[in-house]
Amino acid sequence: MTALTYTLLTDPTSLEASVDGRSPSTGTVYLMVTNPGKTVPWVRIEVKVPVGDGAGHLTRDIGTINPRGEYTDTQSGPQADTESVIVQPRGVDVFQVTTQSGRLEAFAPGDYMVLTLENVTVAPSAGVAVLMVTETIRTRRGWQVSDAAVPVVKAAAKEIPAPRDFRPDKAMLDSGENVTLSWDGSGDFGYEIRFPGGHAAIAPGTRTWSPADAPKRATTYILVATDPTTQKQHFLTTTVQVRYPVLETLTATTGIDTPWVQGTANKGRVTFTGTGVEIFGDSGGPGTVTADKADLNGVNTEWVQGRSTDDGKITFPKDGLDVRQGSGAWGNVHADKADLNGVNTKWVQGRHADDGWISFPKEGLDVRKGAGQDWGTVFADKADLNGVNTEWVQGRSADDGKITFPKDGLDVRQGSGAWGTVHADKADLNGINTKWVQGRNADDGWISFPKEGLNVRKGAGQDWGSVFADKADVNSVITKEVRGSGEDKGYIEFLEQDKGVRIFGGVSAGWIRGLNDDEAWIRFNAKGIWVLTRRNGQRTSAIVSCAAVNDRPA
Repeated sequence: MTALTYTLLTDPTSLEASVDGRSPSTGTVYLMVTNPGKTVPWVRIEVKVPVGDGAGHLTRDIGTINPRGEYTDTQSGPQADTESVIVQPRGVDVFQVTTQSGRLEAFAPGDYMVLTLENVTVAPSAGVAVLMVTETIRTRRGWQVSDAAVPVVKAAAKEIPAPRDFRPDKAMLDSGENVTLSWDGSGDFGYEIRFPGGHAAIAPGTRTWSPADAPKRATTYILVATDPTTQKQHFLTTTVQVRYPVLETLTATTGIDTPWVQGTANKGRVTFTGTGVEIFGDSGGPGTVTADKADLNGVNTEWVQGRSTDDGKITFPKDGLDVRQGSGAWGNVHADKADLNGVNTKWVQGRHADDGWISFPKEGLDVRKGAGQDWGTVFADKADLNGVNTEWVQGRSADDGKITFPKDGLDVRQGSGAWGTVHADKADLNGINTKWVQGRNADDGWISFPKEGLNVRKGAGQDWGSVFADKADVNSVITKEVRGSGEDKGYIEFLEQDKGVRIFGGVSAGWIRGLNDDEAWIRFNAKGIWVLTRRNGQRTSAIVSCAAVNDRPA
């Protein structure tokens, strides 16, 4: 039986057996030495630690243990006095405790000594490990060596506590700003962090991690902790938000509410206004929409241009639209059809450089041949005009009739250049200058116009023809004879100059007078004839003189 008492304490209070594949289970063993009786002279105390892997072993190696010892004198002064004692390993399984002097010293009643074994790596098997304590003291009979057995319990290893508090250093990141993730947990786990598109293994002993590339959008990270022995896994998640996210794709089934949308490297922006959208470029000014097609009800724009800077351009002044080349010069409109209420243009030309073209002087329009100023030809089915100014008009063929317009009127000619014929139903003219006029047929009567007047002829030939009319109002008639219009009617024949006229069939008249008012006249009454004249304003009988009186011819 030992003179001193020995008690074991541990920190933690229950030592867990180590498990292969985990961090070693470590703890501190305290051997409390007390004296409940009278003073005991002591010189050394040895503690034998069971070394090995079995249930009865405390540790595999005492070389990892940090030993120290302290002796506390509670009796000599008003306050306890503590001093160190010497603790040294002996061999592979013994710690020896001696006094500072190395000589025999008194262990007074009420005093105590604590032997501390720090960083004890607990053996892997659960069970009771018994430490053997051997004390060497001096008694009246001499040196006394006694042993005491002090047990310590090694509990079976518990499941590794799950990791906790997986957290980012910032919940909201600016563009390009990276994140640092941290967590609390046992180093016995194998850690991995998973994220969209990849995963990263965590080096042993590390409790923080940052992605190689800063997150571009809201990202959820998953911490996976795996027990290397049981392969049981624990999962923790955390999510970081990005103030200006960059999305590869976005599908919104119920809509997106946002004041604007902006690019990443190129800062083009779409802003949503009360009336629609506005497009801005990097500089903040109005931007460009590039698309394959646009289906719009209307477009309000200052100009429209092709994709290249030298492409055609359309501007929209208040009075319509201007089509220009990329250089700014007037451009061309190419189209299949144009439905317009009006066109203001200097000229119109076919698609080719040698096509005909129309120019528009102030007086009207000019039709010209291709490249040049030569007059061109208008081809049409009909023309409804108020007037035509032209040098000539001709049928479609080169030998068709042709009308030219000299200063004094118009000439109708055959294609050969000879005088041509006017065919018409009626002609309403103020005057006609012609050599002759004839009916439609070759044997119809015709009129020629000699310098003295006109000649009426029968059909083909020079025989005199007849004039048929209701009335004739003429200043003078030169003719051989004048006849009534019917059969058996009287007629007047004009004799030689000095013989006068011969009337066949008689003359019926109320009176006959000379050419002048003061000449005599003849009145016819029931009694005969009365030749009268005027003298001094009075009507009186006139003198009748004649060379001869001829009988009425048969």
